[in-house]
Amino acid sequence: MKLKEGILNREGHSFPGATYAEVVLAPAYDNAKTVLLPPMLAIHKAHLVMLVEQSLLKRHEAERIMSGIQALDILKLQETAYDGRYEDLFFLVESQIMQTAGEIGGSLHIARSRNDMGVAMYRMALRQQLLDTIQSASAFLQTLVDTANQHVDTIMLGYTHTQQAQPMTFAHYLTAVFDAVARDVKRLQAAYDTCNRSPLGAAALTTSGFPVNRERVAQLLGFNGLVENAYDAIGGADYLGEAAAALQVLFIGMGRFVQDLLLWSTQEFGSIRVADPYVQVSSIMPQKRNPVSLEHIRSLSSSGVGRCMTVLQMLHNTPFGDIVDTEDDLQPHLWHGFRLSDQILRLCAVVVGTVDVNKELLLNRTKHSFATITELADTLVREANIPFRSSHAIASHVVKMAVERQLDASQVTSSLIDEAASQVIGHPLQLSPDIVQRAMDPVHFVEVRNVPGGPAPTEMHRALAARQRQLNHIAFSVRAEVERLKDASTYLDAVANEWCRG
Repeated sequence: MKLKEGILNREGHSFPGATYAEVVLAPAYDNAKTVLLPPMLAIHKAHLVMLVEQSLLKRHEAERIMSGIQALDILKLQETAYDGRYEDLFFLVESQIMQTAGEIGGSLHIARSRNDMGVAMYRMALRQQLLDTIQSASAFLQTLVDTANQHVDTIMLGYTHTQQAQPMTFAHYLTAVFDAVARDVKRLQAAYDTCNRSPLGAAALTTSGFPVNRERVAQLLGFNGLVENAYDAIGGADYLGEAAAALQVLFIGMGRFVQDLLLWSTQEFGSIRVADPYVQVSSIMPQKRNPVSLEHIRSLSSSGVGRCMTVLQMLHNTPFGDIVDTEDDLQPHLWHGFRLSDQILRLCAVVVGTVDVNKELLLNRTKHSFATITELADTLVREANIPFRSSHAIASHVVKMAVERQLDASQVTSSLIDEAASQVIGHPLQLSPDIVQRAMDPVHFVEVRNVPGGPAPTEMHRALAARQRQLNHIAFSVRAEVERLKDASTYLDAVANEWCRG
């Protein structure tokens, strides 16, 4: 009993306890006033319009309430600190509305709960963050297309299992990155479609006995439809999980891409040079050019993966219903993840768009590599009419013999091939020197790979034109959705202003 009394003396005998306010209520209040206040006021306006249209409030009553909403000082509200007088931001705002509107201001909450209202605010905040990230990703994709168009003829080695594999082009590599990020955008667009559904009208969990028009409220707020089932509307949290999962895949992909760039920017590789605005120097070593911008992208991507995993973990094994696990404590992690994604995509775009590629070094490295040996094997099939497995064995033996004799790919000759063929299949092939030279030429290797998805310049020009059209479509769709939401907001504000004048 003494322990209990001691705690109560320190914490207080009424709501909220000092530690509860410090740990939970104050941080939640700060997040709400920063992120959720504009959606809250929009929901107030839309709900009020619907109540009048459904004859649940008279127009003159609604005008008084709307005046109370419009009288709110948003900037002043955002400067307030949690003091415990009101449980949360909702009750503070309701109190201020009633100070202006009078007792009738309490009727704004007809047929509504903090449950459906809270989920609606979270969805409105998240949909904007999704659109912002999609726009940032689109700008990054445009940089990839523009940079790839400059490097259609930039021959370089491709790697599998971290080992030299086959010649390709820098454009071919960047187009692969484009396609991966474009799929990220597709996942984010799907997450947006799931998110942008209205839970309003679900009230606590069973809708209301009042004849509300859920579709009208959704329309006024720019939602693309309803979360129809009222229990699902307040209990379903998969819209959060879908957004977190899509974002997590984006972070992972960006980290893998940047890992390549960091490796290629080492002196040992020397393939690319990060522009001066994005490198930092050593405090002691004068020769250092540290591409720390790429390192920051990598580390921030890892941080983003952690944020998204936190969201998914917080959803794991929670009840299917209205719970705080999906609300005040979870939402900031997702918001932070989306802020990170915007920053990472924008930074990566400017770094990639200004990178200097060492074309001559890349080409020479490819010429001296045995990465073209696949084309020699293919040439043996075409010119000597032997099965591919035999040609593969001969080409493999050519590489082995050349390495033993300290020869590089540019020094492979017809006689070396004949020697290897004699040992593998028992007779020489007698290819002309021109055929051998062409087979070992990385430029030829790339040019003949002109099937869909290949690195040949003709195919890359076609592919990049197709990606540009795809990107134009994404950009158009996002602009249209941004304008649609803006129009909905403008209409609500116009109604609010008209009613206030009335």
